Amino acid sequence: MFKLFKKKEKAHVLGAVAKGQAVPLSQVNDPTFSQAILGEGAAVIPSEGKIYAPADGKVEMVFDALHALSITADFGAEILIHVGLDTVQLKGQGFEAHVKAGDQVKKGDLLLTVDLDQVKAAGYDTIIPVIICNTADFEKVEAAPGGEKAPGDDFITVTEK
Repeated sequence: MFKLFKKKEKAHVLGAVAKGQAVPLSQVNDPTFSQAILGEGAAVIPSEGKIYAPADGKVEMVFDALHALSITADFGAEILIHVGLDTVQLKGQGFEAHVKAGDQVKKGDLLLTVDLDQVKAAGYDTIIPVIICNTADFEKVEAAPGGEKAPGDDFITVTEK
């Protein structure tokens, strides 16, 4: 009977943005990400250079260097996908955008491609942090257990307040 008065949790599951090894943000070799300064999330060490939408939503920004983009999910999460560390220095070399600001995307749509070998050869880490920048707007943001992920596999659960 008392379950009638209990608020139902509304959880949204974001998909992995790339094929590879999922790891907690604490393993990202950059304090901005590892200390969750921008928000909570998870990261993936990619084994392929295709980056996919983790949720349905709107592309808000594709950075000029094509190394990062932001999406506002239909349920309100502000998602930052950052491909590699310090890869802004590549000025877009090895990156190709398949979307632009204002585009509506569905979970699993191809967003970016990146030549991982070119990024590694230039001396940059290819890890991909995925951050919920408005973490405080939600009850909780939890990374799924680490391990090998395919694009779209459960990656981050965002629970509404």
